[in-house]
This record gives sequence, C-alpha cells and structure tokens, in this order.
Amino acid sequence: MSKNEPVRRRRRADADRSRAAILTAAITLLDERIDASVERVAEAAGVTRQTVYAHFPSRDALLNAVVDELTRETVQAIDALDLDHGPALDTLLQLIDLGWRSFEQHPLLLHLPQPAGPDERHDPVVERFERLIRRGQRAGEITRDLPVGWLVTALVALGHAAGESVAAGRLPARRASAALHASIIRLLAPA
Repeated sequence: MSKNEPVRRRRRADADRSRAAILTAAITLLDERIDASVERVAEAAGVTRQTVYAHFPSRDALLNAVVDELTRETVQAIDALDLDHGPALDTLLQLIDLGWRSFEQHPLLLHLPQPAGPDERHDPVVERFERLIRRGQRAGEITRDLPVGWLVTALVALGHAAGESVAAGRLPARRASAALHASIIRLLAPA
C-alpha cells in the first residue's frame, strides 16, 4: 500500500458523502419545487456550488442523477415483492401501486419532461412486467390475445397518462390511481 493510499481513500469517502448529501438535498428540494436552483441544493447539502458542479456538471446532470437514484430505490422495492408466486395480475397491480407510491412520495417525477425516445430507466420495470405477464398468460390469468410487448407498452403508456393527468391537475392522485387500476384490469383480463 502506498503512503498516499489512506489520503486517497479519505478523499474518496469525503467525495462520496458530498455526492450523497447533494442527491438527498436535491430530491427534497425538487420534490418541493421542481425549479429549485443548484445554489439552493448546495446550501441544503452543506456544500459549495462548485462542489455540486464537481459532481454534476450541469443542472440536467443533477436531475438525471436524481431520477437514477429514485429509479434504483424503486427497483429495489419492486425486487422485494415476490413476483413468482400468487396471482400474476394481483402482483402486477402491487408493482404498479409501488411505482405510484414513488410518484406520490416524489412529486418531482411527475414534473420532469418525458424523454422523446425509449428511456433505459424503464428497462428493469419492463423486464418485471414481461415476466409477470408471461406467467399470467401461462396460467390463463392474463389475456393471450395480445402480445406481451404490446401489453407492456400499454402499461407504461397508461402509467404515464395517469401521472400526466395528476401533474396537469386534471385528476386527483387517488382517482388517477383508481382509473389506472381499472384500465389495467380491463386491458389484461382474459376475454
């Protein structure tokens, strides 16, 4: 071990703590106000603006890191569900509810612009949807009349539509969640 190794480890640990504090502060502030400034995030994190920019070169990079962190947390919670047992449609609705709770806990997610093309952040959730739908189709619980890929695309689109309705003030969160459930059941139920 080199003489400078403990210093490098300490600096890395300090940098990791700063980054974590910045992300925590950003999530809290952006949940309150989507237009919160980098300066406010730095202040709330107890670091300088330059430190924020050292970790995240732009506000967009910070927003992306926040969404990545929230996605990671949501996927961890999804993985705590037992996706391989019980009625597939019920489990899928639990997965949807878990995602919906993320929107309720983190309103910032409802106010971010949606990417124009495919978003790789959806991939882990899409994989789990596919797994549940296939299992449900094999068991006869979910329609076999439509392809798995189409059903997954429809589920994601319905989730986005519900979120957009809440963000635009067209529906309160509870009604949007109920409408989402009803739509999913109608979409997936066997004929």
